Amino acid sequence: MSESKKPLNHLAIIMDGNGRWAKKRHLPRFVGHRHGMDNIRNIALAANKLGIKVLTLYAFSTENWARPTDEVNYLMRLPIDFFDKFMPELMENNVRVNIMGFVDELPEKTYLVTQKAMAETANNTGMVLNFAFNYGSHREITAGVQEIARKVKVGEIDIDDISEKMVSDHLLTHSLAPYEDPDLLIRTSGEERLSNFLLWQMAYTEFSFSDKLWPDFDKTDLEELVKDYQGRNRRFGKV
Repeated sequence: MSESKKPLNHLAIIMDGNGRWAKKRHLPRFVGHRHGMDNIRNIALAANKLGIKVLTLYAFSTENWARPTDEVNYLMRLPIDFFDKFMPELMENNVRVNIMGFVDELPEKTYLVTQKAMAETANNTGMVLNFAFNYGSHREITAGVQEIARKVKVGEIDIDDISEKMVSDHLLTHSLAPYEDPDLLIRTSGEERLSNFLLWQMAYTEFSFSDKLWPDFDKTDLEELVKDYQGRNRRFGKV
């Protein structure tokens, strides 16, 4: 199989546009978030059928705490509703849930339901549905470097042993090995920026941008972007 036809192992998505979706319909923002939550189920099952090994969804960033309190509180309830509604389908489709972020800062109920979802799906061997929740790449990298520095300070490692792989092994994506780095990033809503998402991991990631708002992004849109990705020539800096 040629380099351009290799399977898409790790797909990352910035799910953007819930608020604008609601605004276009003269609805409260939380309605957009609710429809966006339901669409996670649709896209996750579609990605699973495509044979994707890891689907990472940017669900809540470390910067999102600056949003209005009512909206943040609603977003903190969505994981509870999502797993209550869709856990049977995730189990039926052999999907394993992972939560990646600074989860100890989440409200207790949100934290407990995310830990329960990971525990209940821990033995599943299919696609990893990886939620980046209370996640920020700058903070992730900083925390990883601090941990490496601590190990140097106490003599666990020598400074000359620090490598790119060691840095990667101290990031939150290390548990996704061997698929830590996304092959393809999709961002919906027409925006074209990374928003502090997987900055280290996406050094050679292919990017695709959809004008569709996240609640409207469907299986056909996903399949088209995956097909486009499979036609690309990924050279990784080579000729």
